[in-house]
Amino acid sequence: MLTHLRTFFTHRQSLAVGMVFISVGFLFGNWATLIPFIKQKFELNDAQLGLLLLSLPLGATSMNPFSTYFINRFGMRNTTVVGLILLAATYVIPVSISYLPLVVLGLIIVGMCLSVTNVAMNTCVTSLEHQYKINIMSTCHGMFSAGLMFGSIAASILQGMQILPTYQMGAIGFIIIILVFLLRPTILSIHEEKITESGGAKFILPKGALLLMILISLCTNVTEGTMADWTAVYMKDIVQTDAYFIGWGLAGYSMFMALGRFLGDALIPRFGGNNIIRAGGVIVALGILMAIFLPYTITTIIGFTMVGAGVSCAAPILYGSAARVPGMAKGAGLATMNTFSMAGFLAGPVIIGFISKSVNLPFAFSLVAVLAIIWAFLANRVKLY
Repeated sequence: MLTHLRTFFTHRQSLAVGMVFISVGFLFGNWATLIPFIKQKFELNDAQLGLLLLSLPLGATSMNPFSTYFINRFGMRNTTVVGLILLAATYVIPVSISYLPLVVLGLIIVGMCLSVTNVAMNTCVTSLEHQYKINIMSTCHGMFSAGLMFGSIAASILQGMQILPTYQMGAIGFIIIILVFLLRPTILSIHEEKITESGGAKFILPKGALLLMILISLCTNVTEGTMADWTAVYMKDIVQTDAYFIGWGLAGYSMFMALGRFLGDALIPRFGGNNIIRAGGVIVALGILMAIFLPYTITTIIGFTMVGAGVSCAAPILYGSAARVPGMAKGAGLATMNTFSMAGFLAGPVIIGFISKSVNLPFAFSLVAVLAIIWAFLANRVKLY
């Protein structure tokens, strides 16, 4: 079951790209844990915070159409290296500025850097899979989740030590830039691969099996977006935990998401996509309910950990299934799935913010539990791979 992990960690180029993934996750984990600091600094209500959090994914979405150009113009290897350097440098902007509109601009810039880096590093993974006939994509995404976990834990410790967020993100960014220069020779040794844009990889109006897959994906992506942006706020405002533990809810979520993705390449063929998606929905719902009805530090961390386990394999299963819809071009299914998935990830945190302002944050989180039950039900009605 762990053969694919042995291959990954003993393959020099794969591990180098994996370190890029873990670095991106580490940066995001630090930022996500500092969201309550931003909320308090600018005295934002939950609806205003939800709109602010929209800035980063909007920046990423706006840059998506240009990512292919950068990779084909400068190469996936150079784009990965430069993209991660810029990402590490720009994450300090939103936590160090005292003028809210500039925070919005800073998050948009971070999102743009994140988008280009994301496409470039995934292209590197694809190139390695093609060249060496290995499967490392799920493991690389597991590395991202591991970075998210370590980043949120590190940020919690630094916040507990009352380190200023500007110094925190500045020091972390500097360390990651040094790491990039150490990884650069190995990354540049990867076989160069360009992105070819096929006429079949276009958005189509979803129907039938693809429509059901997209509905499940919307539910899972709202869940992922909510957990990424609101977990630390929940720990601070609802659980009222100590500063040292604000990021541990996100850390638990990320840890089990990472474990699920590390094992996904072995578990999915063994148990089947439908069974894993269905069980995952039930686990997510139970985890959210635990966090709502037992809002204590330990029980909430356990609840969020269950959410990470439940949603971990959803993306690999759904993207793989969208590429296998009978009678449809592979690229068309993936492009359509990606469009709606991004919409769910974008809309989730904003919806949570407005519901929280109108009622409260636990009630808003109950929406995630409802969505989990919906996707578990829908998993009975479509063939997943």
